Amino acid sequence: MFDFESFQLGIWQWVLLGICGVLVGIAKTGIPGFGILVVPLMAIAMGNEAMKSVGILLPMLIFADIFAVIYHRRNAEWRHIFRLIPFALAGIVAGYFAMKLLYGHDDLTKRIIGGIVLVMIGLRFWQTQRLKPGQEDRLPHHWVFALAMGFAAGLTTMMANAAGPVMILYLLAMRLPKMQFVGTGAWFFFIVNWIKVPFHANLDNITPQTLGLDFCIFPFIIVGAALGILALKRIPQKAFNVVVQVLAIAAALKLIF
Repeated sequence: MFDFESFQLGIWQWVLLGICGVLVGIAKTGIPGFGILVVPLMAIAMGNEAMKSVGILLPMLIFADIFAVIYHRRNAEWRHIFRLIPFALAGIVAGYFAMKLLYGHDDLTKRIIGGIVLVMIGLRFWQTQRLKPGQEDRLPHHWVFALAMGFAAGLTTMMANAAGPVMILYLLAMRLPKMQFVGTGAWFFFIVNWIKVPFHANLDNITPQTLGLDFCIFPFIIVGAALGILALKRIPQKAFNVVVQVLAIAAALKLIF
């Protein structure tokens, strides 16, 4: 039985969870790259409850989504969201059945989460490095591209809440301005994360007890959301993305090995 009293988290685990809350808030309102670091850190913090960490993180993301969509309520490009949602739903269903097969295999789950994070970081790195200065991005705008990106986003967000790099790749290909970039991503994940709730509840990854832990972390998310709004305006995103990706790689490798 996984109840709130059985968490028995140490001080370092609570500190790590608080940091995750701040990073979630920053990622949702300001710097999307921060989100990829949260996934492996949550799995590390929860130790032998790696699959539960995915369900614990989901309400944190939804809570932060509320701040993001309020702040970016006029910045979404809805044609891109409507284009991706049907394919993302298919990916969520596929991820749900994959998680049912993995239930009870927490060591394997941690390795898969770590592997997903590394693949997503690699995908993001490939996208940013493959173009020469001044070269036009020729990633296809065909519906097949939307299918692939939407399905990949649904699968990775269901299994590990790690679809951020996929969405970044898609939105970069659409050449959106900074504010529309963040706003479109915020509304996409606000919709997708709510779709995921019944699936994770069915897997017992979201329970009244896990929600109790989430409520303890919510104040840190509020702090992060405020910092994210300031960061979007003032902090160079490129340097922060490099630091976050390095830390995420280290955390993912810790999960795998």
